[in-house]
Amino acid sequence: MGETIIRMENVTKLYEMGESVVHALRGISFSIDQGEFVSIMGPSGSGKSTCMNMIGCLDRPTSGILEIGGKETAKMTEKELAVLRNKTIGFVFQQYHLLPNMTVLENVMLPLRYQGVERTKRIVLAKEALELVDMGDRLSHGPNELSGGQKQRVAIARAMVTKPHIILADEPTGALDSKTGAQVLSLFKKINESGTTIVIVTHDSGIGASTDRCIKLFDGNIQSDEHQVPVT
Repeated sequence: MGETIIRMENVTKLYEMGESVVHALRGISFSIDQGEFVSIMGPSGSGKSTCMNMIGCLDRPTSGILEIGGKETAKMTEKELAVLRNKTIGFVFQQYHLLPNMTVLENVMLPLRYQGVERTKRIVLAKEALELVDMGDRLSHGPNELSGGQKQRVAIARAMVTKPHIILADEPTGALDSKTGAQVLSLFKKINESGTTIVIVTHDSGIGASTDRCIKLFDGNIQSDEHQVPVT
């Protein structure tokens, strides 16, 4: 494995709900190295979604240290965090979040546009990413012409088109049948083999068993953190 790319040290997150305070994270600590394939598991209310938001630089800890790529996020401005997200992290969501008024190719080109990549190069890179996920023959299709599995493949291509160090996936197979979900999981494994760090946030024990390492959260605490032989 490579150097540490994600580090949490005694991270807490509190949310004020009226007069009450919710302890979403209660001082968790772990690190993830470049090239790892990790699942973060837990039931609803365990803190896994909050943990995902922290790793994705979508939220800040109440206390503790969070470093992404060696940079402490608490010391960064919102603009600096946005740049870090765009260059370092690719996001994959359960509901795909493809723009319906754009073609498959245009959807995948979008993150490159935000980076200021010129159009000709955007097209080349987006086509390459779509070929890698076996969607090279659907470039001009709209999202509404695709199956759920095809939409998720496009979403994965969009996440990887900027060549991020980390792909962060939130319940990526949650809206798919078991066969299609297994195909998507195999795709993540293929991407991981190229050196990209994959972090999947899920409540699905089957996905948890398919990764090289599984961090289980419960009530804002780490219940277990185990390296394992993944189930294929």
